[in-house]
Parts: sequence; structure tokens; C-alpha cells
Amino acid sequence: MDVFDEFLTENAQAEPEKPADDAMAKLEEAKKIAARQQTANLLSQMANDTGGENFEEDGAESAAKRQRLEQEDENADAQMENIVVHTIRTDNENCTHEVAIPPTQEFTQLRKSEREPAKFYPFQLDAFQKQAILCIDNNQSVLVSAHTSAGKTVVATYAIAQCLRDKQRVIYTSPIKALSNQKYRELEEEFKDVGLMTGDVTLNPDASCLVMTTEILRSMLYRGSEIIKEVGWVVYDEIHYMRDKERGVVWEETIILMNKKVKQAFLSATIPNARQFARKFKKN
Repeated sequence: MDVFDEFLTENAQAEPEKPADDAMAKLEEAKKIAARQQTANLLSQMANDTGGENFEEDGAESAAKRQRLEQEDENADAQMENIVVHTIRTDNENCTHEVAIPPTQEFTQLRKSEREPAKFYPFQLDAFQKQAILCIDNNQSVLVSAHTSAGKTVVATYAIAQCLRDKQRVIYTSPIKALSNQKYRELEEEFKDVGLMTGDVTLNPDASCLVMTTEILRSMLYRGSEIIKEVGWVVYDEIHYMRDKERGVVWEETIILMNKKVKQAFLSATIPNARQFARKFKKN
């Protein structure tokens, strides 16, 4: 039994299926099946391209292994003609920004927005923070991979501020309820118009910024929730949880099922093959 079967079996045991004549139940089940198939295909492609490497690696990874993975990245890119990767170096070269686009789409440099920034910070931003904010200002999804406490939260708060400025809703997801509760308190103190949805607790569900677990977001996608139509950005915290054997399918299905008009910001600990992640999900 694979992880998808285990997941569906667990859910079936926890929540009895609705009658077959229930139209909503049929629609949700159809979406589950479609998501499962798309996710299985995507994972199979990833496994072929990365040689089975996980997105998440422990801190003891050697420099030699990193170099080997980087070389495999380059080799994989050379073999894949349907996605082109452009590498941008920042002025001080301590940040690498890689852009994955289809060959039919012309590559254009990011442009500084003529509008006033959605949010100002009382400190000097690092190069990766500036680049990520530039992506958000250009309405481009972004994956930020940096070590713990590097300041990835800056990217999240900027995306939230932009949505609030533009009268859109924004969703912030986290892998566990405890972290969702913590982020809710932090964001509510800063932005005020913030709600929380964890399954156990629901606070201010009509808020412009909703903090929730990834499972809640996937359930909303299954149901075809009207909220998604009002969302401009989704922020995924700790996206490297996607490689978790038990729960990784939740992130995969959520990303695949998300409305293509919704932009997504992925925040992750340092991962060796971020390029494969961006390239594969760009195709979906």
C-alpha cells in the first residue's frame, strides 16, 4: 500500500463516506482521485530526474555531495527541453536567483515596481529578501530556500501586505496546528485583519488573511471553496515537509489543485535541489 492509499484509507476510517447520491461528495471524491493521479505522475517524474534525492537534507551534508547534486542539477537541466532556467546573480553575489520558464515564454528581467512598496522594514534587507520581494512585486511565484532564522518571514509578510493593499485575500499555511496558532498571534498583532482555521479552532474566518494548516487548505480545494476565488497569494511555510512520507501528499495535492491565477510563495529550509522543485511545479 503506497502513501496515497494509506492517506485515503485513514480518511475513510476517520470520516464515513457520504451517500453516493450526494452531489458534493461525488465532486469531492472525483477531485481526490484526479489529485492523486496527478501527484503520482509528478512524483514519478521527480524521482526519474533527481535519482530519488529528497528535497530535505540534514545539516551534515558534505560539500562534495552538494557539488555532486549541483552537477546533477545542471545535467538534468541540459536534458529537459521544456523548461529553461535563467540564473541571476545579485550585485554582491551572495544570493542566486534562478527563474524557470517554458521555452515558449520570453525571459524578461524583473522590474522595480513604480508603485510604493506594500510594506517597509526598519532594517536593511538581505539580497535574497530583496529578490523575493521583487518577484512578488512582479506577480511571480517564488521559492525561498534559506537556513533557519535567515529572515524568510520577511517574504511572507510582504506578500500579505501586498494582498491587503490590493484588497485581496491571502492564505498562510503551516505544517502543524501549534505553528499555525503561533503565526496567527504574530500576524494578528501586525496586520489585525487575520483569521485562524485549524480544524480545532476557527477565529475570524472572514478575515483578509487566513492562517491555516495545509490540510485545511486542501480540504477547501476539494470542496471548491469560494474563498479561493478571492485569494491573490498563498504562502507555504516549511515547504520541505512535502517530502514527509506520511503527510507530503497534502502539499503536493494542494499545489497541483491550486487555481493557476493564485501566486504562491514557498518558504523552505536549505534544500539541495530547489531547481527541480521550481522546474517541476512550473509545469503544473
